[in-house]
Amino acid sequence: MSDARVSVTYDNHIAHVQLTRPDKMNAVDQAMIDAVIAAGQEVAASDARVCVVSGQGKGFCAGIDIGGLGAMIGKDPVDLLMPRTHGDGTTNQWQEVAMIWARLPQPVIAAIHGVCFGAGMQLALGADIRIASPDARLAVMEMKWGIVPDMGGMVLLPRLVRSDVLRRLTYTADPVAAAQAEAWGLVTELADDPLEAAMVLARTLTLKSPAALRAAKALIGYAETHGMDDVLIEESRVQAGLMGTPEQMEVVAAAFAKRAPVFK
Repeated sequence: MSDARVSVTYDNHIAHVQLTRPDKMNAVDQAMIDAVIAAGQEVAASDARVCVVSGQGKGFCAGIDIGGLGAMIGKDPVDLLMPRTHGDGTTNQWQEVAMIWARLPQPVIAAIHGVCFGAGMQLALGADIRIASPDARLAVMEMKWGIVPDMGGMVLLPRLVRSDVLRRLTYTADPVAAAQAEAWGLVTELADDPLEAAMVLARTLTLKSPAALRAAKALIGYAETHGMDDVLIEESRVQAGLMGTPEQMEVVAAAFAKRAPVFK
């Protein structure tokens, strides 16, 4: 799949989703919203084992295309925002830009460079892992425009950062350097070439059991939103579904033989 906003390529069981609007710093307009959601749906239905999300040009994503906000003037915000049109009735289209990656069955790695502001920040939050260049800058930018994070940020940010950090990021809209973002938990790790680092990690994950990776991602998501007793039952249920399967036995056999596993 490819269009003027997003490209999706596959290699060695890795899906690479790239924002392709470098002349606008990959700013998010309606066409980008539609393309990002379509890309997520495509990857979810594919046999890719891991997904990498990156941006072309000088930055990951500069946020919402302000020029596109004019189209919203005069429209009822309730009519725009409240209908649950995506995510099996859980999200609106803006929220789906980030939440589709959190729901994707495969692990998702975001490779961040340059600016990662507003809508771009929330898109990156939907990934399981974020690798950033040392010169990257990240911001929860919405307060600059007199609004609040509304693209899944209030689901995803509290899972990553302390309440005081969340409040500072949200109240000020100040960009923070990658090193500070890493210290606060917004960024997983730093790399001079975040896309290459993301691909190296992705290639490592392709050698893990695809079923176990998907099960682990789903279990982690469950653990983040349920109580202890429910999580204990769920981890046992998931484990019982994995143990003894041909795929799991291949992992064991490969480990003993000191070779790479072969998955069908």
